[in-house]
Amino acid sequence: MGTTPSKLDELASRAGKWLGLSAAASERHTAAVVADRFEQIAWRDTYEQSAGLRELAHELSERYDYATDLLTDAFLAAYKVGPRLRERAEMDASRLVNHQVIASLVESLEFAELRRETAGDPYAAAMAVLAQAAALRRMLERSQDAQEQAEQAKTAQQNAEGAATAVGAALQRAADEADEDGTVPTPAADAVQQAIDASESAESAAQRTAQDAARALAAAAPGTRAGARNAAAKAAEAAREEAALMRAWGVAPGDLKRMPFDQRAQLAERLRTSRLAQWAELIGRFRQMASGERARKVENTAGELVGVTLGDDLSRVIPSELANLGLPELRAVFAARYAAGELMLYDSQGEQSTGRGAIIACVDTSHSMYETGPGGVTREAWSKACALALLDQARHAERDFVGILFSAADKIQVFRFPAGRPAGIAQVLDFAETFLGGGTSYQRPLTAAGELLEEEFNDTARTRGDIVMITDDECGVTEEWMRGWNDAKHLLGFRVFGVAIGAPRAAEAGSVLEALCDNLRSIEDLTDVHAAADLFRVI
Repeated sequence: MGTTPSKLDELASRAGKWLGLSAAASERHTAAVVADRFEQIAWRDTYEQSAGLRELAHELSERYDYATDLLTDAFLAAYKVGPRLRERAEMDASRLVNHQVIASLVESLEFAELRRETAGDPYAAAMAVLAQAAALRRMLERSQDAQEQAEQAKTAQQNAEGAATAVGAALQRAADEADEDGTVPTPAADAVQQAIDASESAESAAQRTAQDAARALAAAAPGTRAGARNAAAKAAEAAREEAALMRAWGVAPGDLKRMPFDQRAQLAERLRTSRLAQWAELIGRFRQMASGERARKVENTAGELVGVTLGDDLSRVIPSELANLGLPELRAVFAARYAAGELMLYDSQGEQSTGRGAIIACVDTSHSMYETGPGGVTREAWSKACALALLDQARHAERDFVGILFSAADKIQVFRFPAGRPAGIAQVLDFAETFLGGGTSYQRPLTAAGELLEEEFNDTARTRGDIVMITDDECGVTEEWMRGWNDAKHLLGFRVFGVAIGAPRAAEAGSVLEALCDNLRSIEDLTDVHAAADLFRVI
């Protein structure tokens, strides 16, 4: 080592390295993702609102250190539009495992897919973190050895920084005791040299532990990358499923982002556990099909709407009428309607854009509607999906919509959706989930529909409403009721569309349903949403 210098400038030169280290020693970062104040506020607010995040943080923290910091990073990586990770050298050694986990997430292609659903949406980002919970547990479990090594590296690093600080303190004391020519007393000079020796030893120990930690992290890296890909893929799938579920039920992304966290979480849970949750894809396809059919209304001439009328022009017969030719038992009905000039035709002259009444969907919810058809789709699911698409149709045309659920004569429930008010998702779900059970009565729901159209006429002088009767059964009506029904139709000018779902008998010539409806179709394949496409072109 040699003789200890007695001059202050020589001591300062020898201690310079450690003085620089002490001055450069700055606080290392505990967060892997760079975030501004507003993004940090978004995390804190979301954490406070999400019981799931708090429970996950508590659970992980009982076994793993710095788990809440990891969840913060995972949230911000999903939430930020362009997440940026700090360099590994900037990180506090104790958070190197967190950094490796988040880096593996961000670098995966699966995470890029996930961020399409979560960027800028704190709720979706929180749900993504929760969806990754199991994978995060496994990654932390596999990284325990690396975490222990990182902790040792942190301790050694702290010791090295403390030793470097001690060099500076010893040199300051030597400076205080030095005489005018810079000569330092031997005890003070020895103290500086001892501090330098201790700092060199601490630095060597820190380098060794840092290398050990790096090797442990490298050993854990392949498993971490695989776990990150799986975590991101699972979270992306969950995010896509929830987004599709919301779209299927007509909840707009903008509405979701304005919705309080708790309310949105409750809505998502209700949609996932709804009686019709498994048919969300069917509901979405129905609504998409109806939207496409609306667009076809204006194909002929700008500003012209294609309506429906009666006549014998075979070039303008609507598809459901032509479909009757494919059923031997209905060909006679087609021939009779053709001879009488009563076929349903597209009206090439269009319809007026005002004076159109409400759209009323009368949906049978008797016991038999719970039966399944092709693809395992229940008659109820098809009917409710059709009704929800009709609700969209009404909103688009600025018409009132009424959903009437019926079964036996004493069982009916009416859901009203006025055109001037938003169709609240809670009410939509109530309508979709309600199932009455029991037998079937036509008179009660149709009477209620007629009364509603009469009420609308009395209030607004609006006529020409549309009633869609969806049922899988055939039942009788009295002659007296039928006379009153025909009088109401003549007075109010409404049309009645019938859908015999999974029940060809109800669509047969001479059936009660056939007598009640201006246009009747039979639906056998419940997976085919296009079987009712013409409804959305003529209503």
